[in-house]
Amino acid sequence: MTTVTDPEHIAISKSKGIKIDWKDRHASDYAIGYLRDKCPCASCTGAHGTPPRQPDTPADPASPFQMYKPTLKMLGVEPVGNYAIRIHWSDGHSTGIYSWEHLRNICPCDECRKAH
Repeated sequence: MTTVTDPEHIAISKSKGIKIDWKDRHASDYAIGYLRDKCPCASCTGAHGTPPRQPDTPADPASPFQMYKPTLKMLGVEPVGNYAIRIHWSDGHSTGIYSWEHLRNICPCDECRKAH
């Protein structure tokens, strides 16, 4: 059974992010960092009683003691049934299951941000 919010087309760039064209003709463009920050797993959301993961923030450019931080990448993306994807991140994380519903709810476009 499909709904209008099921994806019609998914384009994955391991270094840039994911673009989804939905069956209702909406389009979403998720940047790498945004997707990682919006991981729905229990560890990242704080469901285990631990503090939720904080979004990555860039280092202070004025600091002379900046630490090297490797560029975040998707090492792989795999389907989970017909309802989601799992992303394997270069930071070692891979427990988040990004359902179509979750991805639609976190759509970063102006229209969706205003609606939420």
